[in-house]
Amino acid sequence: MSIGIDEVRAFIRQLPDAAAVAQVQEAAARRLGELDKAAHDGIVAGRRARINDSLRPAFLRRLTGTVQERNRTGTRAGFLLDEESTRLLRTDPRNRYRIPEGTKRFRLPGNGVPVSCLDLIED
Repeated sequence: MSIGIDEVRAFIRQLPDAAAVAQVQEAAARRLGELDKAAHDGIVAGRRARINDSLRPAFLRRLTGTVQERNRTGTRAGFLLDEESTRLLRTDPRNRYRIPEGTKRFRLPGNGVPVSCLDLIED
């Protein structure tokens, strides 16, 4: 038996108090976390990826490289740009990172890129 979204909304409207609604909200948040984790399980160290258009700042979008280690929560990953993307970033006037001229591959500084902003590249 499948329940549609209209039935779910009707059920929520019938809940007696804020505590009951909060329980539904917590369950929904847990489910969203599970779905997000499953969608990004393949983004592991060593895989090639492209930064997608949802990342800000925009000058990092579409750059490619290698996924590094993920953070403790698994929501962010270090990212090592490939040679071409390092060159593109170095010459981008919007770039705010200092990349020495001889650097062939640049690791993006900070606490990593959100894994939701990485699209895997098939080799």
